[in-house]
Amino acid sequence: MRHTSMLVSMSCALLFALLVSACGGGGGGSGGTTASNASTSSSAGPSVTNTTPTPQALAANAVRVSVDSGVSNVPNMPFVSLTICAPGTAQCQTIDHVLVDTGSWGVRVFASQLPASMTLPQQKDASGNLVAECMQFFNGFTWGAVKLADLQIAGEKAASLPIQVIDPNYASVPSDCASVGVARNTPAMLQANGILGIGVFKHDCGANCVAQALPGTYYGCSGTACTSIALAEALQVANPIPYFATDNNGSLLSLPAVAGGAQSVSGQLVFGIGTQSNNTLGSAQVIGVSPSNGTFTTVHDGTTYSRSILDSGSTGLFFPSSALPVCASPNNAYYCPASTAQLSAMIEGVNGATSAVTFSVANANVVAQTYANDSALPLLAGPAFVTSSIFDWGLPFFYGRTVYAAIEQQPTPSGAGPYVAY
Repeated sequence: MRHTSMLVSMSCALLFALLVSACGGGGGGSGGTTASNASTSSSAGPSVTNTTPTPQALAANAVRVSVDSGVSNVPNMPFVSLTICAPGTAQCQTIDHVLVDTGSWGVRVFASQLPASMTLPQQKDASGNLVAECMQFFNGFTWGAVKLADLQIAGEKAASLPIQVIDPNYASVPSDCASVGVARNTPAMLQANGILGIGVFKHDCGANCVAQALPGTYYGCSGTACTSIALAEALQVANPIPYFATDNNGSLLSLPAVAGGAQSVSGQLVFGIGTQSNNTLGSAQVIGVSPSNGTFTTVHDGTTYSRSILDSGSTGLFFPSSALPVCASPNNAYYCPASTAQLSAMIEGVNGATSAVTFSVANANVVAQTYANDSALPLLAGPAFVTSSIFDWGLPFFYGRTVYAAIEQQPTPSGAGPYVAY
């Protein structure tokens, strides 16, 4: 089954909107409502701590990551800036507030973010078809042409990289794409100016799209008509990291700890694992992930979640639980315990490694009231849009940690990817 990603926007107590983006792995699979004002909870909210760490000088293989108010005041969204150039030219455009997503792979930017004068060549398959893509999310999709661009981020460059240029006006959106759900074809609907997918796989569909034409995936277009096609991996939208000349075996995302909430935080995205002095694994625990879908196992409260992911593109911890009360509608995407719950889980890799994790879940309505102006909210969790087998360790997991993603088949000091580590 082809991998899918999840993206849904919603709001909680009219005080913040939340984006849920849980993305599956390489050819495997993983699969907005305006709320009324929340009543005041009888429980005390977590203490407010707003801190902004002093910016540090960055190495050539590192880029600043900011969790801030972003495009649509959505919390727990890590952003970077990247530069897109017409291949082999100095005709370039820097795009800010691009979502850093360790749960997907591939670069996606909006046609509206590129100057009209910039011409990016469109990808063609072996039969000469102009290639377009429907990238599916849980409740929506992005649509647009697959084009070739030179990408630069920090001191790293990838030449003629296949990217998705999201454009609702490209050709005609096929019916089997449009039926997925809401079109996320503008920055306001995606709530970011693009996606930098840097998870553990090289291409966004992998071998499954090579073997057969999968509806709702890749298309060959002539005029306004587009037909599903199979597509070689080398032609698919690609994770840029394996295409860097150096520091091309993975990445690490490092964010400061946040207690309760913070107006914004600043961290680093560092490319390479064990390639420079700033990206050594050190004592990080290596968790092997499935080579087919990038997942591992989480055991929590007696329940085994066999399709777990570390996903910086998700704005909360998302997992089904009968022990935590769900917030009243329309905020029932989140949990609302009477007081902040202190919980634990065991992460188990396919390599046999285990790691105990403690985490906290607060009442989402209280969080919305207490931290109305904050962008970094580490205590959010809910059951939204995940099946019984999924535990989505979203951005709250990343606060106070350095989290690594090693790319499939790329050698690292701890062996070839795919794996995650922290």
